[in-house]
Amino acid sequence: MSNVTLFTKNGCPQCRMTKNYLKTHNIAFTEHNINEEPEYISYLKDQGFQAVPVLEANGLPAFSGFRPEVLKQLAG
Repeated sequence: MSNVTLFTKNGCPQCRMTKNYLKTHNIAFTEHNINEEPEYISYLKDQGFQAVPVLEANGLPAFSGFRPEVLKQLAG
């Protein structure tokens, strides 16, 4: 199983859809909400991201947005 980390923020529809996808497909993940953990904002900016959700998983390049076609690779 990949080690999955999801970066989210409050009131973000794509974050909610990504979380729901992971939960529905029983994919374990660690969530970091940048509203509650603002120290991750600079980390994400250093990685080149300007928006959440951002998902990091072993074996996949990190990506932002709700991308079910990529999430499917974690479920399979």
